[in-house]
Amino acid sequence: MSSYMAYATDPTQLQDFCVANPMDAKPEDFFKDGLDKPGNTSNRVQSAVTLVSALQLPGLNTLGISLARIDYAPYGLNPPHTHPRASEILTVIEGSLYVGFVTSNLANGDNKLFAKVLNKGDVFVFPQGLIHFQFNIGKYPAIAIAGLSSQNPGTVTIANAVFGADPPINVAVLSKAFQLDEHIVKMLQSKF
Repeated sequence: MSSYMAYATDPTQLQDFCVANPMDAKPEDFFKDGLDKPGNTSNRVQSAVTLVSALQLPGLNTLGISLARIDYAPYGLNPPHTHPRASEILTVIEGSLYVGFVTSNLANGDNKLFAKVLNKGDVFVFPQGLIHFQFNIGKYPAIAIAGLSSQNPGTVTIANAVFGADPPINVAVLSKAFQLDEHIVKMLQSKF
């Protein structure tokens, strides 16, 4: 009698790490400084994400993890987005954030919002691929640290992808999908 086993995790690593040539690896391949410095929140959404993935830190290659510091100006937003290749665990370091994620379509076609106000030291999880956001509800800056379950999590910011695609998505498509007048769709596209 034979038996089969299924695993819900990544396969075991075949080597300790994967930097271009392991014989030439150096400590700097596993080191990144600067997360103590706030990101520039002088932008439309008033937040800054400083990602440390395999692109910034070669020693993360094949390890299946990455990290991000998110800075929020007062009332700053990390807008609705997804990570197609990672789940995220977020910890508030300073301030208060309203955070949430939306489920994929349920059996009845609905989407459910899971949201919570987080304060310093609180933790929230965003499942892989689901739309999620964070909003600083305070009048002071906020800081969060996020761990991601991929060395290359990817980010799709919903508004940017939909209204800022290049070339642009046809106005009639967006008008029908969002039930908006075509003039409003064109105005939204002009912002991205």
